[in-house]
Amino acid sequence: MRLASLFAALALGLAACGPTQETAAPTTQQPVQIPEIYQARTDTGPNGEPIPIQAVRAAYLNDRNRRQLVPYNGSESAGTIVVDPYARVLYHVQPGGQAMRYGVAVGRAGLTFEGRATIARKASWPSWRPTDNMLRTEPQLYGQFRNGLPGGMQNPLGSRALYLYQGSVDTYYRIHGTLDPSSIGKATSAGCIRMFNQDVMDLFEQIPTGTQVIVRSQAESVRMEGPMIETPEGYVVPATAVADPAMDPAAAPMAALPMQTAMAPVASAQPVMDPYAAMSAVPAAGSIQPALVSDPFASGAFVSPVESAVPAR
Repeated sequence: MRLASLFAALALGLAACGPTQETAAPTTQQPVQIPEIYQARTDTGPNGEPIPIQAVRAAYLNDRNRRQLVPYNGSESAGTIVVDPYARVLYHVQPGGQAMRYGVAVGRAGLTFEGRATIARKASWPSWRPTDNMLRTEPQLYGQFRNGLPGGMQNPLGSRALYLYQGSVDTYYRIHGTLDPSSIGKATSAGCIRMFNQDVMDLFEQIPTGTQVIVRSQAESVRMEGPMIETPEGYVVPATAVADPAMDPAAAPMAALPMQTAMAPVASAQPVMDPYAAMSAVPAAGSIQPALVSDPFASGAFVSPVESAVPAR
């Protein structure tokens, strides 16, 4: 009897140390929260109509793409806009050695200009017309838009556009919204500097016409930002982050959301309304090894199928 009692007590003790039904139950994963500034909003269109703007998917909001206040080591005065096409960021310089940093997508036309300019014109839900040269060289693509496209969600300039001039001369350099939020942070085949619609809308409200803009050259980018590495997904991160990811937490995407999920365009059964959606995407390079970024279009990186249509000079 004593032996039986001992075994019974031992069994109860082991049961008390084992996992209970409560602790073994799976936990419910909480959804990733999209920052309020990137949530859906409704704007007023060019004819006073309401235009719904979708929330930016969390997968696109890696740390280099998200709007954030960062230390700034440049010499530009507060209020200046600094565009770095090679690091794929735009800075709005703030007082006290800080700047609001935005992620941007860079089109080929985004590398045709560097130096100083002035925002001489701002437009909400801007219209767009292909240039005469675009109509002449690619009539099969642009001919149907020779009379222009009105502003709206089918316009490749997106919700806002900032037009850069040098004196009275249009540089044909634009900072504008996008139809394709998955392109932000990447090199695309057309356009200048595009931003999330939410970002360009808020920046639009903060800066007046006459704002000074500095567009960095490649050498200035390397001097100020250091060398950049293009990832297999088409983003850029500081080269030091690849050598030691712990050195640059800004290179990491949002938790539990790998950057690869931001790469593939969403298939749609709807008719193609955007004039650039019919363009083929350039496949990603076969090698998965990152390479130093010099010309962001030389690596065969992912190109968004939704094109932004700012004319190159």
